[in-house]
Amino acid sequence: MKISGVDIRPGNILEYENGIWKVAKTQHTQPGKGGAFMQVEMKNLIDGRKTNVRFRSADTVEKVRLDTKDFQFLYAEGDQLVFMDIESYEQIQLPADLLGDAAAFLQDGMQVLLELWEERPISVQLPEQVEAIIVEADAVVKGQTASSSYKPAVLDNGVRVMVPPHIESGTRIVVDVYEKAYVRKAD
Repeated sequence: MKISGVDIRPGNILEYENGIWKVAKTQHTQPGKGGAFMQVEMKNLIDGRKTNVRFRSADTVEKVRLDTKDFQFLYAEGDQLVFMDIESYEQIQLPADLLGDAAAFLQDGMQVLLELWEERPISVQLPEQVEAIIVEADAVVKGQTASSSYKPAVLDNGVRVMVPPHIESGTRIVVDVYEKAYVRKAD
């Protein structure tokens, strides 16, 4: 589906110069002289390159719809991650760097969403929030107010997060996967 250059929004997937790009940021500019344009920051979903492109309102670009499919994470093998199609039980291996920092939050049996372009997996979406256990937390410093001060803690997957002072080692918490932030104490 073709869209005008000024209709591009963050999160759109575009086909541009024979590649598939995800829009990270957009800035609409209307200079005093000349036509308006959209400054677009994009990341290539195949090779990870980033670029900035200026699209005028007369420019059109192909907006791509990705197919999504439910998969289950089975295990890691070196720098490869093995996933299973929930419907066909077919297994595929993907490089861990396809997930970026979120790969640390993968858990055995976790259900994920694979985004496919022409049957080729290009991104993996984990659940927004996961449960994790605090394995190491700094002691509370006397006199700190509970409302504004957070302390560093290490999760069972090795990721460092900031937690409220009352959270201790061994506590099960809910963490935002993409922000790497404490959400709440687990039930």
